[in-house]
Amino acid sequence: MNLKRKKLVLLLGVVALPFVLWYGVLTSVETRYAGNELLGWHSVLQPDPDEGTAGRSFFLEIISAKGLPKEICGQQFELLYQFPDRLKLFATIDGNEYQIGRLGDEIWLYAPDKGLNLVGTNDVPRFSSDPESLKSIDLPEFSLPIKRWQLHLLPALIEEKGDSLAFKEWARKMFDLPAAQITVPRYDIIHGASQIGVKTDDFAFNVTLGFHFSEAVAEKRALWNKPGASDTSAPLERVALSHLARFADVALSNLNSKIPTLGPATGSREVIASHGKGRLEDIDGTRVLFLKGTPEEMGEQHGTLLRDEVHDLVDRIVYGVGVGSSLDKGRWFFGEIEEAQNRLEPFISERYTREMDAIAAAAGLHPQEVRLSNFFPELFHCSGFALHGSATVDGKMYHGRVLDYLRGLGLEQNATVMIVQPDEGNAWANLGYAGFVGTVTAMNEKHIAIGEMGGRGEGNWDGTPMAQLMRDVMEQADTVDQAVEIMRNAKRTCEYYYVISDAKDGRAVGIKATPEIFETVWSGESHPQLADPVKDTVLLSAGGRYEELVKRVKAGFGKFDADSARELMTSPVCMTSNIQSVL
Repeated sequence: MNLKRKKLVLLLGVVALPFVLWYGVLTSVETRYAGNELLGWHSVLQPDPDEGTAGRSFFLEIISAKGLPKEICGQQFELLYQFPDRLKLFATIDGNEYQIGRLGDEIWLYAPDKGLNLVGTNDVPRFSSDPESLKSIDLPEFSLPIKRWQLHLLPALIEEKGDSLAFKEWARKMFDLPAAQITVPRYDIIHGASQIGVKTDDFAFNVTLGFHFSEAVAEKRALWNKPGASDTSAPLERVALSHLARFADVALSNLNSKIPTLGPATGSREVIASHGKGRLEDIDGTRVLFLKGTPEEMGEQHGTLLRDEVHDLVDRIVYGVGVGSSLDKGRWFFGEIEEAQNRLEPFISERYTREMDAIAAAAGLHPQEVRLSNFFPELFHCSGFALHGSATVDGKMYHGRVLDYLRGLGLEQNATVMIVQPDEGNAWANLGYAGFVGTVTAMNEKHIAIGEMGGRGEGNWDGTPMAQLMRDVMEQADTVDQAVEIMRNAKRTCEYYYVISDAKDGRAVGIKATPEIFETVWSGESHPQLADPVKDTVLLSAGGRYEELVKRVKAGFGKFDADSARELMTSPVCMTSNIQSVL
């Protein structure tokens, strides 16, 4: 599932988007149009129930969108609605039809081309392992945000500033209104296009919309019943309504999400908070979490000191990317990941389970939310290298790792360096994310470093999760040979590639691992998938990125230091989806 499609299917979940856009229109044009005309628009959008109208329908095209994800440009939607609780949204993306809607107290998703047909209700538990995990959602009746009588009050609250409109200062203070400027040019939004601009202290966007309203609803969509009732290729599946509602909230908040960027290192260091034996520091703008003690102690420190970040990661990854992926994969995310969990759990150390549950308890989350967040890498399948000996200017070991993953969908905002000192095993540094107890990039106190690349084999879940297996290496291995044996003897999942280095004796190894295959490539050795070996190096990547990495290493051979080794991880060795480069 490419990043473009991920953003598009997330956008589909925002069934409230047309209403948000209407809000901007209706709260902006009062000073520009006569009250009677504006009241007429209000009647078009929300007819008087006494009229007995079956509903309203309109066609919406997003012509341009500055400040919002570029993937939404050119997208077309058809919306059918009837106040107060009936709505259908139709869209076609990459040739696949999607329908999202609401009928009373139920929300449904229908993707016939994907074989997906879901209805969210309040009588389905959130998690299959916990029948008591019911959470009732009261869906509010929807209506336009402004009543007809309130339209007459808007001129007293709004003033023109050039081509923009804003709430008057006294109105903002009295009613706690946002300091927003809204731009709507003088144009007939009912029969043509309209450009809507919104600017606040937190965000800004401009959207050009094409509207076409129709009253021929009864003839076009005569039945309000849920779609796909007779579709045998997409049987109806009942899911928790709260999951779908949360997905809509997260998808909407992600539309204007910004990726943080670190500034230059200045040597600044500040202790933000402490709890028990743990503490949270800010070092040069990087969040650094120090954990120490038993699994329960470390989990409590983690969940307490990063409570907000753990909540945010669960929202973005489980309820945002996870649920959104259902629309592309054609399978309900929670059904799939809970199946993976059932097959992975027999191979998971009870110490890790205790730590995850302690995080959930301290952060105020259901244990399943934290556990499923940690199993996520097994569902969604980077470059790595180790340089040493004659390849470097000083003979030191330089181990680089690039993580090309889910850029822009929530991991970066919760990036955290963790210094982990367990009561059993080695201390180690984890380049990870809030709420995540496993690792994909790490180095321990014995000078063992490790990074991974995801391959194929999704669904081969009868083994130790990759992220836990890498943590096992960190806590149990003192040498690269011990690290190899831990991975060789493990019950493995899916297909992964690893680079492991040992700075003590200047050795490094690449590993290809599936449940059935375990192959090693030591420094300078060749492999059918790595056809151009270089002395005193392990170079892992794919396709043109591998060729570029080899080219760069040969060009700089014998001269690599920390700075030039870092340059190896720049584009095109790293992809535009890169969210982590570590040396």
